[in-house]
Amino acid sequence: MSHHLFEIPTHGPGLYEITADVARWVAGEGPMEAALTLMVQHTSASLVIQENADPEVQTDLAAFFHRLVPPTTDPAMAYLTHTYEGPDDMPAHIKSALLPTTITIPVISGRMTLGTWQGLYLFEHRARPHLRKLSALLR
Repeated sequence: MSHHLFEIPTHGPGLYEITADVARWVAGEGPMEAALTLMVQHTSASLVIQENADPEVQTDLAAFFHRLVPPTTDPAMAYLTHTYEGPDDMPAHIKSALLPTTITIPVISGRMTLGTWQGLYLFEHRARPHLRKLSALLR
């Protein structure tokens, strides 16, 4: 069993690919069969496995979730009461509740078994920059 804490700087909403960093750490742990569990340690960011071949996929996903859950300045969100941390805070919590914050990926021969076009992403939901912590466990 092995664990690691990743720190991922973000500079606003969107998907940040972390596949290479995680794969490098997994490979450094040696050839093994294991389950890799990743958990983002925040309530306003998520983890997703998504296509990494065309960057328009990430752009469209971010746009979709912004449209699905707009900031509290949007009249459609007037019912929200948790607004004192900024107009993007409560919507970020909602997005984080809709999307996974923990992902498990099989590791075979020291490599994550992601598909050909799959990448691992931290999905930042807040507007201001953050240093996001991602806990990783190989078991």
